Amino acid sequence: MAGPIVHFGPPAALAETDPRTVGGFRLALSLLASLFFMWGFITVINNTLLPHLRSVFDLSYTQTTLIESVWFIAYFVASIPAAKLIERVGYQRALVVGLGIMALGTLGMVLASHQVSYAITLTALFVIASGITLLQVAANPYVAVVGPAESAPARLNLVQAFNSLGTTLAPLFGGYLILGRSASGNVAAGAVLSPAERLADAQSVQLPYMIAAAILLGLAVVIARFPLPAMGGAARVAKSERAGLSLWRHRNLVLGVPAIFIYLIAEIGVSNLFINFVSQPEIGNLTHAQASRYLFLLWGGMMVGRFAGSYLMRVRSAETVLAGAAIAACAVMLVASFATGPLAMWALISVGLFHAIMFPTIFTLGIRGLGPLTEEGAGLLIMAIAGGSLVVVQGWAADRFGLQHSFLITSACELYVLAYAVWGSRLGRGAVS
Repeated sequence: MAGPIVHFGPPAALAETDPRTVGGFRLALSLLASLFFMWGFITVINNTLLPHLRSVFDLSYTQTTLIESVWFIAYFVASIPAAKLIERVGYQRALVVGLGIMALGTLGMVLASHQVSYAITLTALFVIASGITLLQVAANPYVAVVGPAESAPARLNLVQAFNSLGTTLAPLFGGYLILGRSASGNVAAGAVLSPAERLADAQSVQLPYMIAAAILLGLAVVIARFPLPAMGGAARVAKSERAGLSLWRHRNLVLGVPAIFIYLIAEIGVSNLFINFVSQPEIGNLTHAQASRYLFLLWGGMMVGRFAGSYLMRVRSAETVLAGAAIAACAVMLVASFATGPLAMWALISVGLFHAIMFPTIFTLGIRGLGPLTEEGAGLLIMAIAGGSLVVVQGWAADRFGLQHSFLITSACELYVLAYAVWGSRLGRGAVS
């Protein structure tokens, strides 16, 4: 069993070059990739669940996106407790606990469908997201520091590609087992369901969430029995060694936290409102079940983009690749905001390709040069995922100004990411070489 969480510094990075440990780290990263896959899969199940719940509970766009806001509020609430738990029990046991919490939440979704309860649904989603937060706090920094610092963005993008594999397959799974088996998923947009149809639709989520719970518990058993290598084999850096250090001296972190916060507003806004957008008569004129198959392409683009980004960052700087992605994402979102028909639909689909590298690249640029402060910096960056909770602002804009024009908010978010890539990601005065 691994020891307590450790300082993410040079000792861990050197471990990959040791022939006695390189195989162990590669196997560990392969296993961690399965965690990235599962939390991506579970997260995107929500994207097929939201239009479903909108019909079951007769919600406005504001109420619909509020469901997702509860999901991302969990990142804000659970990040600090997650870091404390990792410090207390070690990262391997924390990963097992995180998977257990996720499984508990998925079983809560089964209960919510049985009771047809909006309140239980919100609670269950909060529990699932809290478990994912624990996994994120442990796994992202681990992947970022197990090799040379200069290849950290490429390495995290590569492992995050497996997260995107989960997000790519989830719409097919959810579209078939949730939308494909429900009345709301097979009627025209705007149709009103009878009380009997709503009850049947609420109960249609039981099977997919029971399957997810079984997989999560099985993965928890595997993680618990696997000999994950300790990061660096050293104790945490003593507080006395960090007394004279300040996170505020690191511009790349200080501006990186809002970069992740703002990027999450863009990513979650697109994915949450995608099915409703392409279902509109003037855009794709599809049923929700049909639209979920195009959501598959959005997340598939993110998977392709992360593999491509991992390759590009071996020949171009991470900042350059990030800037190019931000410019392209802003351009296609402007098209989606003003065009109609297939052009608008495919513009929205294509943004996944450009969003792909943003989170892992901002994360690795944000912790670059932090040295003994990497733990604290990583925790703040993970907490910034709570930015996804502000997707409710886009829901409000969709209700007030129209769903299509609400994507102008996404375009504005891309501009901040561009500014971070060009200027904000530069190392501050306190950088550790």
